Amino acid sequence: MVPPTSSKSASAQPTPTSAPRSTKSTSNMSPSQSPNHVSEQSFEERATTTSHPLSSYLFRLMALKKSNLCLSADVSTTNQLLSLADSIGPSIVVLKTHYDLISNWDYNPTTGTGARLARIARRHGFLIFEDRKFGDIGNTVQMQYTEGTAKIIEWSHITNVNMIPGKAAVDALAEAAIRWRERKQYEVKTDISVGTPRAESIDSDGEDDTVTPIPESNLEIERAGRKASIVSITTVSQHFEPVNSPRSHEDYEEEVFEGIEEAPMDRGLLILAQMSSKGNFMNAEYTSACVESAREHQGYVMGFIAQESLNREPGDAFLNMTPGCQLPPEQDDEDAEIQGDGKGQQYNTPAKIIGLGNDIVIVGRGIIFAADPVREAERYRRKAWEAYEERIA
Repeated sequence: MVPPTSSKSASAQPTPTSAPRSTKSTSNMSPSQSPNHVSEQSFEERATTTSHPLSSYLFRLMALKKSNLCLSADVSTTNQLLSLADSIGPSIVVLKTHYDLISNWDYNPTTGTGARLARIARRHGFLIFEDRKFGDIGNTVQMQYTEGTAKIIEWSHITNVNMIPGKAAVDALAEAAIRWRERKQYEVKTDISVGTPRAESIDSDGEDDTVTPIPESNLEIERAGRKASIVSITTVSQHFEPVNSPRSHEDYEEEVFEGIEEAPMDRGLLILAQMSSKGNFMNAEYTSACVESAREHQGYVMGFIAQESLNREPGDAFLNMTPGCQLPPEQDDEDAEIQGDGKGQQYNTPAKIIGLGNDIVIVGRGIIFAADPVREAERYRRKAWEAYEERIA
């Protein structure tokens, strides 16, 4: 296979929608010229340097599967979503969802769409990214993330935020993720038994909590020597058992992707720092604020949705995921110009996107609408991976 024709030289002419204000002098540099050379490191190396457990896992998963492909599963039914996840799963490392597009999403926490999707993700080895683009005040985004019908935090490893409302949205989501993680450390097992206390225990200060079956009538209560005012007592006992993964106990025997352990329970956030849509309002000042917020929450923020690598300073080790990726038809020249979708979306090839220092390409319609989606997904995976190998060579 001939590697993609564009390589590091392609990054000399980036076309990002914006760049951090504090790094304008380096926004036109290639990854090798940037003050931060993280894009020249292998994914295995970056797995050891990132501070986020989920990012570390994802980098190792990428190296294992030789994939830096994310499928944007923008479909409208549960069957379409699960079918795509199952068939394309072997080629991807991230599946991007929009749960609110699904007309028949099943919200049951153990048997619903989210739970079924999570089982497929474990079997094929990919993470789930709910493209929610939270964009409200802190208290609201916390509730949207953890409560409501979808309970996104329960089944989605990654979500994202639009920082137009300010840094408080990121602060609030990070706080919610910490609380959820602490709660998930242990699973509460509650055993409830109902009965009446023994006669000798009613007037006793002892700690004996043994119960007997509820008598069928008050007459039997009197005959048993119990006070008529006491009919029954409920005893609740709780104990805590460690939980090492978000799976329910009944799922423990399920098939799990070989070669790597299950994903950690940590949740991750991507900040929407740049967009591929024409005329978007995400200017340099906004992007700069996104980077600053990410640095303040490195234990929760995995990285960015961006058009170029935003790892600008020493110590930055963020993940960069990029939408707007498309290949020309297989029979055409790979350097052929790719037209937009007529609705504002602008496209770049995997070679160009990865050459600019980005890590994962996000592909939707280019795969979903292909005559053979499975075969096309493999073509995208192969091209994006070749571009990555060329970048670090």
